[in-house]
Amino acid sequence: MADTAERREEFATELPSKYLPQAKYRDLPEPQSLRNYLGASVIILATALGSGELILWPYITTQVGLAIVWLSVLGISVQFFLNMEIERYTLVTGETAVTGFSRMWVGWSVVFALGAILPNAFPGWAASASELFTFIFGLGAGSAPLVATIFLVSIALAVTLSPVIYQTIEKVQAVLVIIILVFIVLATIIASDLSAWAGVVTQAPQGAANIPTYWDEIGALALLGALAFAGAGGANNLCQSNYVRDKGMGMGIHIPNIVSPITGEEVAVPSIGYVPPDTEENRRRFRGWWKVANQEHLITFWFLGAALLVSLCVLVFSSIGIQENIGQDLEFVEDWGAALGERIAPWFEQFFLIAGFVMLFSTNVGIVDYVGRITGDSLKVTVLRDSQFWSESKLYVTAVWSIVIVGTVLLWTGIEPIVLLLLSAAGGFYVMAFYSTLLNLLNRRHLPEYAKLKGWRSPVMVLVALFYVVPSVYLAYLFATQGLAAFGL
Repeated sequence: MADTAERREEFATELPSKYLPQAKYRDLPEPQSLRNYLGASVIILATALGSGELILWPYITTQVGLAIVWLSVLGISVQFFLNMEIERYTLVTGETAVTGFSRMWVGWSVVFALGAILPNAFPGWAASASELFTFIFGLGAGSAPLVATIFLVSIALAVTLSPVIYQTIEKVQAVLVIIILVFIVLATIIASDLSAWAGVVTQAPQGAANIPTYWDEIGALALLGALAFAGAGGANNLCQSNYVRDKGMGMGIHIPNIVSPITGEEVAVPSIGYVPPDTEENRRRFRGWWKVANQEHLITFWFLGAALLVSLCVLVFSSIGIQENIGQDLEFVEDWGAALGERIAPWFEQFFLIAGFVMLFSTNVGIVDYVGRITGDSLKVTVLRDSQFWSESKLYVTAVWSIVIVGTVLLWTGIEPIVLLLLSAAGGFYVMAFYSTLLNLLNRRHLPEYAKLKGWRSPVMVLVALFYVVPSVYLAYLFATQGLAAFGL
């Protein structure tokens, strides 16, 4: 016991310290039961619901049917393993994965700050939410930019004035997810066909064989974007580090939460973590934390996310089937609502549009939040580490308002919402290719031996990295040879 206490004051050798301060040794806290941490993944789930789940995959279903819905389950399954490696690093050290990357090379902090900001500067989610809002209240299409601007500014004000930002976001997103779940369960029971559910499985072999044909029909960017957004996508997954840390899981309990620089008490120091010494007690505690974290993410993110995604695809197929001339804009969502109204009752059309708006609004909340989190964390631990003025909270708020201002400007250009979503998806794919590769290096080399990425998850993570790297190279080739025309833009 004395040896453990003595090592707490030593600097850890496991984490690279060329670019960031050395971490100290510190014992892991005792793991708690699963019920204490259910909901740690609710923010990332809520953020995932609006793009791939409501728009991209249902749109693909209206073009080719249910034959490739299995790809959406594959996409969210890949993200489960990706997210758990992000959580692994944070559970052990209390640092975010981006901080871990910055330990290997300080430039990664800027790369991932830009990787969060630039793809999300295209406000596809805000534009989509505002368009559904105009459908609900019968407003003219010209009012959509104004509505979207009001939404963005409202979200920015809410997170700016929240004393402890994570607690506010978690509560808001939990309520939104409950509303979404109620709608989807009710709609699925009433309006979906058993034959459509069976088609998800029976049409899968045919869909796998026809992927080259669907690739041409749907377009490379639309299909790959849907794969990237089957789940969260882009830099959003990296923010799972912040969520489990703010939830107090593992070593995250020792790291201060992000608070409002206006209503909260700021901490200006960077979030440098710790390393648990290799003792039998820490090995046992890590196994406990790893079990709880996997169970929580499997239930909240993978199971609920996959169930909701497949349910929406089945629902749209049961309602409007295949309509190849439906067009690449959100009018198909309006047609979907009208079909549900005819199938069930007129009031259900409004119910659908309101639920769809809630999904997209929850995505907006999550995106604004995670861009601020990743930017604040990335810059505070590196280039602004010694600043007494720039706390992580101030950087968070600055990033939030920056993306809101840029997004507002782009909203008034008149670009279609689905085009903005696809542009965000393309940028997100490259971000995922980078950090899935880096996670393999970080978690294999720079954690205590008992917590390293190894065993059967090791080859799985190689496949995860290839899942994003190979399509990214292909997209780069298409863009170099054909420009935006290759993506139907």
